[in-house]
Amino acid sequence: MRIEDKDPDRHNAIEYPMEVGAPKFAPVPIKEEKDKAINIARQHANQEYDRIMEQAAVLMRQAKALQERLDATEMVHAAKFTFNPVYGKKYYLYQDQAISGYRLVQNSPREWSCGIPDGWSFCQAVRKMGDSTWEIVEEDLQ
Repeated sequence: MRIEDKDPDRHNAIEYPMEVGAPKFAPVPIKEEKDKAINIARQHANQEYDRIMEQAAVLMRQAKALQERLDATEMVHAAKFTFNPVYGKKYYLYQDQAISGYRLVQNSPREWSCGIPDGWSFCQAVRKMGDSTWEIVEEDLQ
């Protein structure tokens, strides 16, 4: 006499078909599936890591540019000048040995009719920004 196994929970736990008409299936190779899953997870994590590192590089460039603006702002505010700077206009910083400091003037090194004053040396061109910081302007003085 044959007893039929009707317990569905037991059927789900067995690795082979329990009935004559059941579809054929093979056991899932768990180790291979885990390896595939971890490789896919690593690939996605690496892509996300690369994306984050690109964003970090952009932020670092922005932070460096901001620090350069703050440094230029400090130099300008430490300089002597006798005019009210206009936003967006280019000015020129010179080191003046007579005062052991900087001077902010409106003349570029090429615009002096009698040459740069004695004891002055050109440092950099700067521009006042809308937020009252100063940025260094690349100046072609050749």
